[in-house]
Amino acid sequence: MANPFSAEDIPVITPTFRLQWEQAQDCYVILYPEGMVKLSPSAGEIMKRCDGKTNITHMIDDLNNQFPGADLENDVYKFLEVAHENGWIRAK
Repeated sequence: MANPFSAEDIPVITPTFRLQWEQAQDCYVILYPEGMVKLSPSAGEIMKRCDGKTNITHMIDDLNNQFPGADLENDVYKFLEVAHENGWIRAK
């Protein structure tokens, strides 16, 4: 499946899901009526930026500034594709 997002798209978390920091788990989680998904640190950083205001280009720039020396573009697009397939996010 081709990635559903382009650089100017603005990802937003789907209303049936909620991103939350879970202190007991020491990580971000996605909550939904049937349960919870624990996110890796990098997935949490990407999901935090799916705020309905930030396009993917700015999201990648922000992540590159936060984690200098890492080439994150492909990883961001891959994660967004998986998140979209799981129904966690959509383009605004």
